[in-house]
Amino acid sequence: MVAGKVKKPGKRGRKPAKIDLKAKLERSRQSARECRARKKLRYQYLEELVSSKERAICALREELEMYKQWCSAMDQGKIPSEIKALLTGDEQKTPQSGSSTKTSKNSKNISNNGQV
Repeated sequence: MVAGKVKKPGKRGRKPAKIDLKAKLERSRQSARECRARKKLRYQYLEELVSSKERAICALREELEMYKQWCSAMDQGKIPSEIKALLTGDEQKTPQSGSSTKTSKNSKNISNNGQV
């Protein structure tokens, strides 16, 4: 007993206001729509990301295959024309102009290591 009053057992806090059931359902529907839209955007982003990574993998596989062919040709005592062009500084004849700097550095290392 607090100051002569008897507390009733039960729930504490504010009494829940009577919420309009239709409004509550509409808010729930709107929230679900927004959730589905976010999910759709997330999946589109992930699909684009996977697609770009797959393209990068294909390009790297092609580059690896080219290097394997170069190595097998060099094992047979032949120097591929692309490597000759890189060694002579004539980079206009190379099939991949974007990776010419990387390839030229690698080919210089190969030529230095191969010839003592």
